[in-house]
Amino acid sequence: MKVILQKKGGDVSVFEEGTLPKPTPTGGDLLIRNLAVSVNPVDYKVRSGGFVNTYPLVLGWDGAGVVEEVGENVKNYRVGDEVMYSGSLVRPGSNAQYTLVDERIVGKKPKSLSFSEAAGLPLTALTAWEALVEQLSIPLPEAKTAKNPKTLLIINGAGGVGSLATQIASKVLNLTNVITTASRPETIEWCKKMGATHVLNHHHDLKQQLTELNLSVDYIFICYSTEKYLPIAQDIIKPFGRIVTIVEVEKPLPFSDMTKSLSFSWEFMFAKSMYNHDMLSQSVILNRIADLVDAGILQTTVTETLEFSVDGLTAAHRKVENGKVIGKITLDMAHWA
Repeated sequence: MKVILQKKGGDVSVFEEGTLPKPTPTGGDLLIRNLAVSVNPVDYKVRSGGFVNTYPLVLGWDGAGVVEEVGENVKNYRVGDEVMYSGSLVRPGSNAQYTLVDERIVGKKPKSLSFSEAAGLPLTALTAWEALVEQLSIPLPEAKTAKNPKTLLIINGAGGVGSLATQIASKVLNLTNVITTASRPETIEWCKKMGATHVLNHHHDLKQQLTELNLSVDYIFICYSTEKYLPIAQDIIKPFGRIVTIVEVEKPLPFSDMTKSLSFSWEFMFAKSMYNHDMLSQSVILNRIADLVDAGILQTTVTETLEFSVDGLTAAHRKVENGKVIGKITLDMAHWA
């Protein structure tokens, strides 16, 4: 099968097209024929030599495609099913014609989305849902119209995860106030489109802006620079508040004021597949996300789709690594199928 791989860590120049044997599914694995993939920050971090150093390496975790073959223990999918997934950090990725994926971390593709639109969902949707519902323990409403009076602040609302978290918080969890940070006119507009009730300028004092809005914060979701924003979060959050981050750190965490009895947690979407812990929950979440998209409650966050190739993948990595992408970039693989 055709793949885009790398034989060493480094910048985008390491990408090359190659071939590898087409894998055969066994046990609970699905063999998925990929029709679209997306690029996340984890892709360029691994490409550069982080997390994984076994080569040749096929990157890519988000994918959408069609089930080609199934292992003998597969229960929930059959050949021909249209699916989406985010894979495992310790298995070959989606930048290939075919990928083996455990059925427990696969979800159905939303019927209302193209494969390219669907490929932008899995990693960000899983991360956002787990952070909000599992880590911050924000309860699901008992009724669709029931409002939650609490307030959430999302640091970096226009990124892939922030975009999904804003939608889930405002349109599924029904929080009264969903505040995001952004500064450019286009990112502010995007955050409001995703459902933010207020947008703070992260170049200015967040505490002062909250005071001017007469708002206090119960939950904080850090999607950018834990080292910078954790001390700020501890200062502005209410006593007994909850903070979650998805951004790794290079220095010891700056826990300063513990008198508020705050709760702090990490969200790492790949933890379940890495440690074989509650993996089926990710399939359940993805299927729920698909239903919410098809019901018109959640929307795609894809803002650009490129053609899958060495040049296309290189361009996508450069854009994501630059840090200015709004929403998600995906790559169409239909010509590879």
